[in-house]
Amino acid sequence: MRFDALTAGSGDLVILLHGFPQTASCWRPALNTLARAGFRAVAPTQRGYSVGAQPDGVNAYRVSELCEDVLAVAEALGSTRFHLIGHDWGGTVAWALTGEFGDSIATLTAISTPHTAALAEALRGRDQRLRMAYIPVLRVPQLAERVFDAAGGALAVRALVATGLSPQHARRDVEALRRVGTTGALNWYRAIGRDPVAHTRPVAVPTLHVWGDGDVAFGRAATELTAQYVEAPYHLLELEGGSHWIPDEHWMDTADLVDDHLTVRS
Repeated sequence: MRFDALTAGSGDLVILLHGFPQTASCWRPALNTLARAGFRAVAPTQRGYSVGAQPDGVNAYRVSELCEDVLAVAEALGSTRFHLIGHDWGGTVAWALTGEFGDSIATLTAISTPHTAALAEALRGRDQRLRMAYIPVLRVPQLAERVFDAAGGALAVRALVATGLSPQHARRDVEALRRVGTTGALNWYRAIGRDPVAHTRPVAVPTLHVWGDGDVAFGRAATELTAQYVEAPYHLLELEGGSHWIPDEHWMDTADLVDDHLTVRS
């Protein structure tokens, strides 16, 4: 498979993983600040989102497969150890990869996304279940595809704007996804429960967790439980008024701390 990517700078490798329904474009602010801080920042547009990486079948989108993609990208870039930053679904992959292949990860920065085991605990409560009530809709074959196609994507844009993403960024993301086709990205949701690996191991690398208290997807319970699953230095940065879409909308509020986290732990 061939992955589109954005890159900036030179130095120690930092791989940035986007979430749904975005692409590497959400990391443009981060790429700039990381390059200025002396890192080689690379943001791949992941499986199902890149034109050259559209495998058939739901099982091709299990988290184990997505983790292997990241390791393959790092190998292609000549690195066996790298810093990892992930947001939304990219955060889920980042937690899983760090838990399974911690020797390859210098530091982890999880943007918005709690540890998978912490999220599972929080889903026992009503608040987190309500926050994720949209997921069954995305798992229904063809239904979510029709939502993204409705009114030329306008319905999907409105839904994203309602969660805190700017209209400009929402249009960018919906248009990009509709160009390559939405099924691959939606298969990430449809593959939930199909992976033979639970991906709930604690991580043992220095970890920075950034969360906005206005996040519509991940609540406080999952965020605060995450500390139990980090067996290394851990810091939670809470952004007052921050939305779910931190890479696009709030990166400059986090950039200095992220740079320090990567520099001190390199």
